[in-house]
Amino acid sequence: MRPVYVCAFVFAALALPMAADEMDVTPSDVTVVLNIKGSSSPQAIQEMQRESSQIIAASGLRLDWKMRGDAVNHTFKDLVVLTFNGSCAYVPAPPIYDEMGPYAFTRITNGEVQPFGEVDCDRVVSSVRSAMFGGDFAKADLLVGRALGRVVAHELVHMLTKSDDHAREGVQKASLSGRQLIAASLPLDAFDVGRLKLERKLP
Repeated sequence: MRPVYVCAFVFAALALPMAADEMDVTPSDVTVVLNIKGSSSPQAIQEMQRESSQIIAASGLRLDWKMRGDAVNHTFKDLVVLTFNGSCAYVPAPPIYDEMGPYAFTRITNGEVQPFGEVDCDRVVSSVRSAMFGGDFAKADLLVGRALGRVVAHELVHMLTKSDDHAREGVQKASLSGRQLIAASLPLDAFDVGRLKLERKLP
């Protein structure tokens, strides 16, 4: 099974969302707003948040999660927005995609990485299903969530370091197989941990 490219970069002009109230957050906090357009599994979304938070926590950075509806009329000190297209839940026969297509993409405007990205849930689920066997099917939504969490963590590193760089190892590799997405562990490479700490001014 060939690895699938994790992300692409889309060049576009974007504006930050309107906001009103001021929220109290520590300097190391980043709020991740989830805009889920299709169907989803609560277990998969919960596992996605847990997995992403655990991966990013290696840098000392703490993630706070908000659904789009809960973030309306609020201002967040540090904010990224992720839109999820397709079905973010396991289905027995997901669509078949060209293996070269990305799981997700991050937007770039005037050469600068923006805090906006999109995830193709159907493509992630398809890759996960192709890697599952035996007892994996009994925990399918959990594995989908784990895979989504790793794709999200990958995009967050791009956004939070403001860089389109990839790593040779770990979750920040340019391409990942379905098996890597659902493996027991897929942490950040030490170099990426250092990049996050440097950019975010963390100890």
